[in-house]
Amino acid sequence: MAYEFITFDIRANVAEIVLNRPNRLNAITPRMLAEIGAALDGAVAQGARAILMTGAGRAFCSGADIIGGDESLPEDLGDLLATHYNPLVRKFAALPVPVVTAVNGLAAGAGCSLALLGDFVLAARPAYFLLAFVNIGLVPDVGATWLVAKAVGRARALEMMLLGERIPAHQAESWGLIHKALDEAVLLDEARALAVRLANGPTQAIAMMRQAVTAALSSDLDAALDLEAQHQRKAGRTADFAEGVCAFQEKRQARFTGG
Repeated sequence: MAYEFITFDIRANVAEIVLNRPNRLNAITPRMLAEIGAALDGAVAQGARAILMTGAGRAFCSGADIIGGDESLPEDLGDLLATHYNPLVRKFAALPVPVVTAVNGLAAGAGCSLALLGDFVLAARPAYFLLAFVNIGLVPDVGATWLVAKAVGRARALEMMLLGERIPAHQAESWGLIHKALDEAVLLDEARALAVRLANGPTQAIAMMRQAVTAALSSDLDAALDLEAQHQRKAGRTADFAEGVCAFQEKRQARFTGG
């Protein structure tokens, strides 16, 4: 697939996706969503073991392009979510590899949701998160209600959504909404180093950890225990487990291959 609104590259087993409409603050169109989805599929198909996503220019993503975009919004916004946005959210959730997002600037609306889909969300200190749907008479979408409420609880989720005010990176970190706020100059280096570290880990075990944590957010203890047993049965048969035991016995760093 030829990419117009993103760039895509794989290095050191890390697939890097850059939202690339800087003149529109990387505002989202259906075409951009399709390109991100294709890049995710390509990353997995080409053997990437981690994904890093960031934005070009001074914003991570300003949300849906509701004015002056390349593709006009339909009358039925719910249908747009069902056919374009939500399938991409589910694709991120089902990935067999971990995701790091490097939030280099504004992450607003659907762009905020896109940022929070990362397993590790790193943000530059000048960056901020914004769910200002209330200001235009819409509701948070693209998983924002689930992602934010699960991360920071009811009171802070409602504060963020009903007031529609900016949440600076340092505040997002203190709330537990993101992993870390960093100086702008080191954001990408730190994000890439983290993505490479994850890519060098036991890929199958990491994938199962992602699945288990997501499931645990809406299940009881018995269900979690059953899923842990199921996953441990599978993990115990991987080449990476054998390598991990061998490395432990030999007192050396494990060399995981993802097998």
